[in-house]
Amino acid sequence: MLEQFHVNGSDFEGPVLVTGAGGCIGSWALSLLVDAGVKTVAFDLTEDKRRPRLLMAESDLAKVQWLTGNIGDTTLVAKTVAAVKPCAIIHLAALQVPFCKADPVAGANVNVTGTVNVFEAARRSDVRRVAYASSIAAHGAMENSPWAATLYGAYKYCNEQTARVYSDDFGLATVGLRPGVVYGVGRDQGMTSKTTVAILAAAAGKPYSIPFTGPVSWLHAGEVASAFIKAVSVERDEAAVFDINGTASTVEQSLHMICKVAPGCQLQATGNSLPFPMELSDLPVRHFLGDYGKMELEDGIRFTYDRFKVLLAKNMLSADNLT
Repeated sequence: MLEQFHVNGSDFEGPVLVTGAGGCIGSWALSLLVDAGVKTVAFDLTEDKRRPRLLMAESDLAKVQWLTGNIGDTTLVAKTVAAVKPCAIIHLAALQVPFCKADPVAGANVNVTGTVNVFEAARRSDVRRVAYASSIAAHGAMENSPWAATLYGAYKYCNEQTARVYSDDFGLATVGLRPGVVYGVGRDQGMTSKTTVAILAAAAGKPYSIPFTGPVSWLHAGEVASAFIKAVSVERDEAAVFDINGTASTVEQSLHMICKVAPGCQLQATGNSLPFPMELSDLPVRHFLGDYGKMELEDGIRFTYDRFKVLLAKNMLSADNLT
């Protein structure tokens, strides 16, 4: 369903560098860029391409120049950007909530130092189009916030403040996006991935219990990847930050929608609600970026379910150890 998210290849006169390219959003960004004929360079810690392979034919994946390295390595990031000479950078590399809690120093090195490394490399190589991933978890780090504070959210909020200072001090314009709960093919990691795991369980005919209840947002991975690409399709003149939420729903309503697609599915939900905002408006980001496509929730669930069925049949995915 790449046609849902039109990317104009003529917007990019040079390569687009995607960090964290082996992750879920990164994989969708690679797929959309390559489909539009844009020269694309991936940067990730390893050469693990299993998520992009869920979306891309090997012939298309072969068009991506894949570089490996630690985003926390200042010298390496600077050399990489200087060598690639990208016209734009989409910075997605990050460690998520549980990993930051388990190893705060590693989380800060990747999420904070890594982002500063990207900003500094972009500044020194005169890259004028930069977008980076913040998170709805950043709301928990804001003063007097009613939402849960996490190290991950604190790191993401720090990056937003850093982006503003880089704009004021060095004239580096950036766009930060705070994705809500991302779902879709390739989403298999992090505390909010469990709605996608439920779709996989339904496709495999296995029982599954989502470990939270209540309000939840559904932001299709292709939709947010398209928004990141749109964010770097032109030069910007400020450090802008926006929430990007997708469709607000509840876990209970969502289970009903999944079971409409997969009659007889064995899904339930238990536990407390997620401690993050789930009903944020997309109007500001859509006004700023313009049209980056939209995935209606029922269509997104059905597409994800159908794709999972195909991938399971091809033994490209396993549902043996659903967690």
